[in-house]
Amino acid sequence: MENIRNFSIIAHIDHGKSTLADRIIQECGSVTEREMSSQMMDTMDIEQERGITIKAQSVRLDYVKDGKPYVLNLIDTPGHVDFSYEVSKSLASSDGALLIVDAAQGVEAQTIANVYLALDNDLELIPVINKIDLPAAEPERVAEEIEEAIGIDATDACLVSAKSGLGIRELIDSIVDRVPAPVGDPEATTKAIIYDSWFDTYLGALALVRVFDGEIQKGQNIKLMSSGEEHQVLDLMYPHPMKKIKTNAIKSGEIGIVVLGLKEVAVINVGDTITDAKNPTAEPVGDYEPAKPFVFAGIYPIDTDKFEDLRDALDKLRLNDSSLSFEPETSVALGFGFRVGFLGMLHMEVIKERLEREYNLDLIASAPSVVYNVYLTNGDMVEVQNPSQLPEIQKIDHIEEPYVRATVITPAEYLGNIITLLVSKRGNQTKMTYLNEDRVMLEYEIPMNEIVMDFYDTLKSISKGYASFDYEPIDFKTGDLVKLDIKVAGEAVDALSVVVPRNQALPRGRVLVKNMKELIPRQLFEVAVQASLGSQIIARETVKSMGKNVTAKCYGGDITRKRKLLEKQKAGKKRMKSIGKVQLPQEAFMSVLKMD
Repeated sequence: MENIRNFSIIAHIDHGKSTLADRIIQECGSVTEREMSSQMMDTMDIEQERGITIKAQSVRLDYVKDGKPYVLNLIDTPGHVDFSYEVSKSLASSDGALLIVDAAQGVEAQTIANVYLALDNDLELIPVINKIDLPAAEPERVAEEIEEAIGIDATDACLVSAKSGLGIRELIDSIVDRVPAPVGDPEATTKAIIYDSWFDTYLGALALVRVFDGEIQKGQNIKLMSSGEEHQVLDLMYPHPMKKIKTNAIKSGEIGIVVLGLKEVAVINVGDTITDAKNPTAEPVGDYEPAKPFVFAGIYPIDTDKFEDLRDALDKLRLNDSSLSFEPETSVALGFGFRVGFLGMLHMEVIKERLEREYNLDLIASAPSVVYNVYLTNGDMVEVQNPSQLPEIQKIDHIEEPYVRATVITPAEYLGNIITLLVSKRGNQTKMTYLNEDRVMLEYEIPMNEIVMDFYDTLKSISKGYASFDYEPIDFKTGDLVKLDIKVAGEAVDALSVVVPRNQALPRGRVLVKNMKELIPRQLFEVAVQASLGSQIIARETVKSMGKNVTAKCYGGDITRKRKLLEKQKAGKKRMKSIGKVQLPQEAFMSVLKMD
């Protein structure tokens, strides 16, 4: 056990985690030059294309220092705020963490958030300043910023360039010296935590585990503590960069893959404790919390016959993404679909893209919303994920909405614009700190509903890409909120309902109906597009009717003939208006949802 080092790599997005992981794998000699590729641990096509890590990955590496062999268990984690759940899973099974900071950009919002996660797990933190070979690199300033913003000693921070390989060997030596060896009792009964799971076509559901006490042996009967289910271990493997290496036992302090031959991954709960079936341990490993969705959206197939295909695709996707949750729902406008829970907007974007690409589906997503606690006049409380499900306005006593603690780090020159944006999103400032003379850290409490749509894009736009953003949920607070409905030709379109603050209902309603007017194709009759609060219409636009030249066949003759035809046309138009149904194109839904 004293020769094992379990560590994670944490950082803000784009600070070079995956590249550094590649160099460590290369330096340890686990992969030949010919087998080496960039972003080796990012296995999904979408990760490779976007250059982001979505799912944490583990590898077991062998390293020799001063003639002594060591086993390094490396976990590469995502950097985006939406996937902090993946980071917390990985840190629960580690003994140390490499904190990567870009030598040109310095400390960012997600850097600080990840540090707090690591400190909560009592991990040994090793600061690593990456990209020191860039012309704009300022390692001394960044080291001061780490000490100022995070409060950890950066005097002996490792200076590396993951791209060129500069300082990588010294970094690995530092990991061996500074990350503590795992502690545990090899003679005790089996006690291991499941920190990841996925589905393999040939082997079934797989569990990635960290063993704390005892060992897991091939053929052993194990028990899953949360469900009490017992299963036999069919096979055991170590995660190697190129292939899985089979083993007969995963010992105390080690990380490995357990094959139980299960048909579905739902049985294996991430954070659950594995123990021996005959001689179970008394206490589980920690109180690990499962993923909690923050953003909900309806996902519907454009071709309604593809509903079952969408269900199958979501089931398969959930096998590899335990944070995904969904349930069937019906929309009058969009037909049958699913209400899907996501960790954030990027998670939603990635899942939708994977469904379309990997399962060949054409999908439409409704406007994302958050969970509201709605208190009724009779004293009951209901949770509402879909704005169209809100009870009638007269039955509602008050509505509570989720708030988040948002951290924004920005160059001082963009401070005014960013504060204006945060105030317009109903944010309350709780803290403002100057990290140095030209970088400021802001902390705001802000309703989650205000950041799920276009907040991140707007923030990047007004700061020219320099501001970084992170958030964590804090609590529910009472808000003066109302449901804004959009009616087309007198009928409410449920997929376009949104929950808005009462004082913003009028301007938001005007913008929505104006956008809808441009997108709805003209009919042979006038179409009213209205925004309403309950039965009260607050905004209206009219889609003009298509002109039809009814007098084209009338040549020559008296003017009364033309007038007679026009009167007949007018009577027909009135009748059409009362019975006409408007077909909304899919583009109208998509465009309005983007503009909302």
